[in-house]
Amino acid sequence: MRAALTDRQLIDLYLSSGDEGAFESLLNRHQQQIYSKIFFIVRDSELANDLFQDTFIKVVNTLKSGKYNEEGKFLPWVMRIAHNLSIDHFRRNKKMRMVRPTDDFDVFDTLCNDELHVEDAMIQEQIYEDVRHLVHFLPEEQQAVVQMRIVRDLSFQEIADETGVSINTALGRMRYALINLRKMVSDHGVQLTAR
Repeated sequence: MRAALTDRQLIDLYLSSGDEGAFESLLNRHQQQIYSKIFFIVRDSELANDLFQDTFIKVVNTLKSGKYNEEGKFLPWVMRIAHNLSIDHFRRNKKMRMVRPTDDFDVFDTLCNDELHVEDAMIQEQIYEDVRHLVHFLPEEQQAVVQMRIVRDLSFQEIADETGVSINTALGRMRYALINLRKMVSDHGVQLTAR
């Protein structure tokens, strides 16, 4: 019976009657997606499990405090919590290594080291994820052009051939898709550059 309920209904059931089964259904429904998101960032199963637990502790505390108001957006809200906790873990655990320059090694040569850009990479990945999510709200023809151009790396001529339209129509659809995406990005407050 609970499987047929929406996230919102499960949350209401959990909050109104303390029905742990309702929360468990919610957890089971989204567990794999949230764990995968955390694991993708931290690349360590033990750490991912810890952060997954922390995420749901925060979710429970927020729900019980009455501060949850993401109407119909439970999964994106939880994913953002998981993402932020994963980034916070890296911030807390940045290690400063003491090194001295030698003839073969200079500390300033390491400033482009990937380790120093982990947070930027995670922020960039979140930006891409946000934009990928917004693509699904485009009209179908614009979605198709964006997918073919970005995901499949087709030329506009190939897109025109595959969709049976002129190259100008394919270019026009891409142009409108970009205009619509910019508007949605602005409306949803997605930041397109890492701070």
